[in-house]
Amino acid sequence: MSQSKIKKSATREWLDALVFAVVAASLIRWLLLEPFTIPTASMEKSLLVGDFLFVSKMHYGTRIPKTPLQVPLTHQKIWGTEIQSYSDAIQIPYLRLPGFSDIERNDVVVFNFPIEFQYPSDLKTNYIKRAVGISGDIIEVKQGELIVNGAVAPKPEEMQYSYDLIANRPLTVDFFADYDINQESFLSFTNGVGYMVFGTDQMMERLRTSPVVVSITKRIEGPGVNDIRIFPANSNYGWNADNFGPLQIPAKDWTIEMTPDNVMRYGFTIEKYESHKNVEIRDAALFIDGQKVDNYTFKQNYYFMMGDNRHDSLDSRFWGFVPEDHVVGKAWFLWLSLDKYESMFNKIRWSRFFKSIE
Repeated sequence: MSQSKIKKSATREWLDALVFAVVAASLIRWLLLEPFTIPTASMEKSLLVGDFLFVSKMHYGTRIPKTPLQVPLTHQKIWGTEIQSYSDAIQIPYLRLPGFSDIERNDVVVFNFPIEFQYPSDLKTNYIKRAVGISGDIIEVKQGELIVNGAVAPKPEEMQYSYDLIANRPLTVDFFADYDINQESFLSFTNGVGYMVFGTDQMMERLRTSPVVVSITKRIEGPGVNDIRIFPANSNYGWNADNFGPLQIPAKDWTIEMTPDNVMRYGFTIEKYESHKNVEIRDAALFIDGQKVDNYTFKQNYYFMMGDNRHDSLDSRFWGFVPEDHVVGKAWFLWLSLDKYESMFNKIRWSRFFKSIE
């Protein structure tokens, strides 16, 4: 005798649909694409604050979650709360599925912020920068000019710098807006006619034609001026954001002699990212599990990331290399862009819809 199929209640159907949607969205977010938004100006003008983009997990290969016990579709906290959304009771070793390509020089990459050590590596805050150097490259900055392997690196088309602008009268928000400079991209000095301005060389050339502009000078810190914020910490190399290096980026299976200079350059990286439980640096020497290390072979590849807004970007010049296991994916294309200083339909930057990221 056949039994008629019990019909699901409306509540059960909605619940089943919700569970299916969460599972599908979680799989897509993990395996294929993840949405991302630009929160700061460190990549302007290549990427703008208010740009919404998709990050491809497929290009470099999907990373297997290191921290699998996590509320779906969350990152560090449960939405709208300060409640931790994960448990680190289980930690899986780093593994990445095969991808379409390796990270190439000048790719725009989303990665986990390396020095955020209070979180597991796959749950650190997502950052976006340009991979100006890949494993094995030698990075140097001279008078603000990026040099990779001894050659001047190509500049992003709309790369920004910092400039000091002197005017013959106070300038308004509307004045700067006429030159495509929003109110977060300039800062007034106390004298009322001097400004620090972020912009491209082309924007500054336009500004120079204004009769109210007296002078515009690019901000460049001189060689030999030691900035204590610059990587590696406590180095006293005389490096700063505009004069940095040369510094070679570690590569998997690269073996170096642990001289005092190499301990200074690479000791932090070995201690924090190479998965050793007991690392100590003392007396300009490296010790692993209590034993002094004379030579060291790196376990993974590393990358050097910089923002396109070169003077307003806290990047690898300040906190060092990005390990391969921190890489989330390749910034692929924009799907929406909103200008927070506009209203209604003027908020939408229509020209940026579905723009590929280069």
